[in-house]
Amino acid sequence: MLKSVAAVLIDGFAPFEFGVICEVFGIDRTDDGVPPVEFRVCGEVAGKPVTSSVGVPMIPPLDLSALQGVDLIALPACQIRDSYPPAVLDALRAAHAAGSTILSVCSGAFLLGATGLLDQRRCTTHWRHASLLAERFPLAKVDPDVLFVDDGDIITSAGTAAGIDACLHLVRREMGSAVATAIARRMVVAPQRDGGQRQYVELPVPECTGDSLTPILTWMVENLAEDHSVAALADRARMSERTFARRFVAETGTTPLKWLSMQRVLHARTLLEETSASVDDVAHRCGFATGALLRHHFQKIVGVSPKDYRRNFATPR
Repeated sequence: MLKSVAAVLIDGFAPFEFGVICEVFGIDRTDDGVPPVEFRVCGEVAGKPVTSSVGVPMIPPLDLSALQGVDLIALPACQIRDSYPPAVLDALRAAHAAGSTILSVCSGAFLLGATGLLDQRRCTTHWRHASLLAERFPLAKVDPDVLFVDDGDIITSAGTAAGIDACLHLVRREMGSAVATAIARRMVVAPQRDGGQRQYVELPVPECTGDSLTPILTWMVENLAEDHSVAALADRARMSERTFARRFVAETGTTPLKWLSMQRVLHARTLLEETSASVDDVAHRCGFATGALLRHHFQKIVGVSPKDYRRNFATPR
């Protein structure tokens, strides 16, 4: 059971990622059946303002001694730098040695890496920083293609949304699926994938880095049930198939068919959570020709079958 959580702030911390940690662990949700969690906010010096990445300071009420005996230490994203406060590094090492689990969100992995605790560990961070993390900490096993990595007592996540995934995953691992689902519902986010195993999405849904394909991507998402061939999509975009395929990869990082499959699986996940539609019906509503085809893509991307996913994460009705 996760009974106590401490967030550690250093200069340059990111308020949004800190807010993610607060939202999952720091709010009293006992009215929703969530067990109480003692939440601590710590800095190197109690009562001393800590600057944020947007200039708004935070005043931690506790110092690093509050890390002693805590179940989980959470590190929000922070500005990447050449060195980190020695006292903070020492406190993290000591707390981990005493049994605390440590979770980092996004660039918080660099603070964790500076402790040496990522050595010989599989880990991740935001895709923009993954190569730098691997360069700075060559003994760490950096995986840039996953949303988060659960390595037991060390958990690292990619960008902001992946931080939510990692936090909810840990809640599910330590407190059960019902608690994680209750928190996710209050946050208005989808519950995390089954936390019984160390699983991950192989390819996070790529963002479009340009404007030329935004209208066609929006149309595809709004019409997932249609049969989208590359030829038809290229015609709608008023491009040749070759130009369309090349620009699609350049702007999204993946092919049209892979992007579409991921969007269809994400929509299927929502339907499985929120409706009682059969798997075959979900498949047709998402654009998969058969339930068998949905099962194939769902298992590949999510790591569990649609039936198992619904059993774990369906919203009670």
